[in-house]
Amino acid sequence: MKPLIIKQKNNTIGIVLDPEKNIFKFEGRSLPENTVKFFEPVIKWLDEYKKNPADKTHIHMNFIYFNTSSAKMILEVLEQFEEIYKVGKDVKLVWHYMEGDYDIREAGEEYESMVSIPFEYVEHPEEEYE
Repeated sequence: MKPLIIKQKNNTIGIVLDPEKNIFKFEGRSLPENTVKFFEPVIKWLDEYKKNPADKTHIHMNFIYFNTSSAKMILEVLEQFEEIYKVGKDVKLVWHYMEGDYDIREAGEEYESMVSIPFEYVEHPEEEYE
């Protein structure tokens, strides 16, 4: 399956979905003008990926900030990965956050309570975000 790569910009996250290299990464700041339109190719890609997922799908999410409409779409993305997990595949989400950014940490914990994917939390020093 062809990878999906969306370059990170000022108000949109960078996304890499590459099953061949086992890279599933979402990172940056998510404030797109049209959130549904921005995430549409991601949802379509995941619909295809679910048909024949890799045995191991480890997702890395590393957000600086996301708005309410992005939060809804992130949940939709996680629900897609959850479907893969429910068929017995090895799916894990690594939720990265900046040291002391408890809002982002708590957002991850909220998502963890909404889906059945195993979560791991990784705190990074602030310098890595400058």
